[in-house]
Amino acid sequence: MAKPTKNEITSNLLAWYDAFGRDLPWRDTTDAYKILVSEIMLQQTQVPRVLLSYHRWLAQFPDWHILAEADTAAVIHAWAGLGYNRRALALRDIARQIVETGLPGSEEAWLKLKGVGPYTAAAMTVFSLGKHAVPIDTNIRRAGARLLLAVPYPEPRADERLKPALAAVLGRTRRFADIVQALFDLASLICLKKPLCKPCPLIRECRVSGGFLAGAYPMPVRPSPASRERRHRDKLYPDRIFRGRILRLVREAPDGCAVAGLGPSIDPTFDPVHDRSWLEAMIGRMIADGLIVRSGKRLKLPR
Repeated sequence: MAKPTKNEITSNLLAWYDAFGRDLPWRDTTDAYKILVSEIMLQQTQVPRVLLSYHRWLAQFPDWHILAEADTAAVIHAWAGLGYNRRALALRDIARQIVETGLPGSEEAWLKLKGVGPYTAAAMTVFSLGKHAVPIDTNIRRAGARLLLAVPYPEPRADERLKPALAAVLGRTRRFADIVQALFDLASLICLKKPLCKPCPLIRECRVSGGFLAGAYPMPVRPSPASRERRHRDKLYPDRIFRGRILRLVREAPDGCAVAGLGPSIDPTFDPVHDRSWLEAMIGRMIADGLIVRSGKRLKLPR
């Protein structure tokens, strides 16, 4: 298949986005705070779950200053249901840095904030500052590398080639922010791990669509790198699941949660002999992360 032109890609993708793009509240603003809240919430969390929490969070913490002054217990309660709870504290820490040093005005300035990585810095540059940058996450990588690099199942090492290719596409239109959003939607709705090529608006421009339609690209056994999550013995789930259960029990108990009996409460297969040190290590890491405190024989939320 002939290499697609940048004009064909941008015009066809924007036409599809105007007709079928998702109506998401954080797309209707350039307010850096509201956009950052959505970006942090969307890390490893599906859009429907974020939609349930986004407006509630903004009602409780409407700006940088109010979030920066919030105590840990309030932040953790507000984050309930989103998982990966350290993100909530990271978001508050970013707010505190911005209150102290001011709002970043460039991608480089965003990157200087503790807790802000390359993708988030680029996304904030595009969506809040209206400046050119190339945000690459799992979705952008999948759709972009298929379209521009002819890589059916791209891995992060493809980003070095993908970034300039995407930058060239974004540079062809004033609607570069909409191109990024359109790629998010395309990857979420059509260009899945097993893509739905027939309804894709870029089927003619995509350099691997013909191969997918012909069945030439069977999905790898492991299309993404193996998880590096901590897992104990033969437990069915990684530690983060059990940490989430601990935090839920602590969050829902007015006077905190007793350490005694905690093991069986989070894990029906808990073995007092083999799992006690595992449980204590998880509690220790959660205390170090600032998610809980130990008060005598009980666990509580920090204040």
